[in-house]
Amino acid sequence: MKAFIRHQYGGPEVLQLSQYEKPTPADDEILVKIKALSVNPMEWHILRGEPYFARLTVGLLSPKHKIIGSDYSGIVETVGKNIVDFKPGDEVFGEPFHGSFAEYNAVKIGMIGHKPKNASFEEAACLGVAGLTALQGIRDQGKIRPGEKVLINGCSGGVGHFAVQIAKIFGAVVTGVCSSRNVEFVKSLGADEVIDYTKTNMHQHRGNFDVVIDVHGNLKYSDFKNLTNNSGRGVLIGFTTMSNMMGAMIGGIFGKVKLKSFTAASNATDLAQLSKYVEDGILKVNIDSTYTFEQIPDAITYIEKMHTRGKVAITVS
Repeated sequence: MKAFIRHQYGGPEVLQLSQYEKPTPADDEILVKIKALSVNPMEWHILRGEPYFARLTVGLLSPKHKIIGSDYSGIVETVGKNIVDFKPGDEVFGEPFHGSFAEYNAVKIGMIGHKPKNASFEEAACLGVAGLTALQGIRDQGKIRPGEKVLINGCSGGVGHFAVQIAKIFGAVVTGVCSSRNVEFVKSLGADEVIDYTKTNMHQHRGNFDVVIDVHGNLKYSDFKNLTNNSGRGVLIGFTTMSNMMGAMIGGIFGKVKLKSFTAASNATDLAQLSKYVEDGILKVNIDSTYTFEQIPDAITYIEKMHTRGKVAITVS
């Protein structure tokens, strides 16, 4: 099969399009012929091994996995002998953490779900990392309840545009923070109010929000205090600077604002929930741009600029 492999940390230039051995599924795995992918900030963090503390899990001196790539959608080709809920020909999607920058991937049960019937392969491939992060951030970390006032910082990107919609599903009153060019887009997602950060300094802004979800990762603990009137809850999503991470950990333990930092975990139940939201028409995937499989390095270069409106999809021919 064709796959992008890497032997060292670095930028998109270290990815090499090569012939690689097609995986054989274990007893608890499903071999998926990949039809579409998407790329996330997580990919370029893992590709570069940054921030450096992340190398404790992805390989200290050299990369642990030659093939990266999380999000995928495709068609089941074969299944391991312990698999009962999937069969060859099923259309699926998911988030297995690595191995998806290839034409095939052997995916463990629990990291795979049935593709929404009304979604394209490209749309389904965009749901894994970003959708799980938004869902778990809103439901499990933010513990958002109906009627609560929620601020989502970085609400127009992959995770953010899902977070706005899921917070509304949970009955929240949502304020989004984005740039001028994305204000109307965020309103179209259902946000009740939008703050343009090019006109408002969020480090000086005061608010009375019940929950602040920081997708962008640039808020300090003092910002969470100011935005929640020193009495709310905060969620710091994904990779950020070491100082922000330490501030979140210390503040969450000793401060009045209960601040949590987390990275989403793939599981079949949440993938099924995301699929149902899409099939019910209450969660929509916005695809900013689409690349070919051979253009994966270009897609990563684009997403590193952190200006995407929704998700970036990859079509695998």
